[in-house]
Amino acid sequence: MRILLILAHPDPNSFNHALAAAALDSLKQNGHEAICHDLYAEGFDPLLPAVEIARGATLSGNISQHCEDTASADGVIIVHPNWWGMPPAILTGWVDRIMRPGTAYEFVGEDGGEGVPVGLLKAEKAIVFNTSNTEANREDAIFGDPLERIWKDCVFGLCGVQDVTRRMFRIVCTSTLEKRLAWLDEAARIVTETFPPEA
Repeated sequence: MRILLILAHPDPNSFNHALAAAALDSLKQNGHEAICHDLYAEGFDPLLPAVEIARGATLSGNISQHCEDTASADGVIIVHPNWWGMPPAILTGWVDRIMRPGTAYEFVGEDGGEGVPVGLLKAEKAIVFNTSNTEANREDAIFGDPLERIWKDCVFGLCGVQDVTRRMFRIVCTSTLEKRLAWLDEAARIVTETFPPEA
């Protein structure tokens, strides 16, 4: 299987990078082909220019490659921190520019964009790994866990990926090395369970 891995954290020494590395190792051990994009390392431009909005817009080589990688993937893994109940701006911009009509979804028939689109992504499963420094009870009671809605309903659900596993690792800022190693083992296990070894 071809699995797309998108990482969005600016610090190469972050736990998010460690999670992405654990996911990548698990994919390789299970015989999958991983397509990895570290958005900050690549200097991905999150700003959607007006010329890209149209369905048949001409895309730059970098954006076109991201679209091709996303459309052809058999599965997707996203890794990012929880910042203000949102993904980092660079990842939101990636969604703006890559989850586009013709790549991730399409309006069909007489629908001019006012209805519910049909998801186009080939991927049947996705994993979202998040990190947070907010207690789970506060996250749910005060904020309502907006990342759950963003990824499961607003992004993957709309684009045709119905099987979405999301795991929030918390509290990162005060976590011990032992705890982090256990989390990495858990992340690797989730990847293996979601994308089992190739037969």
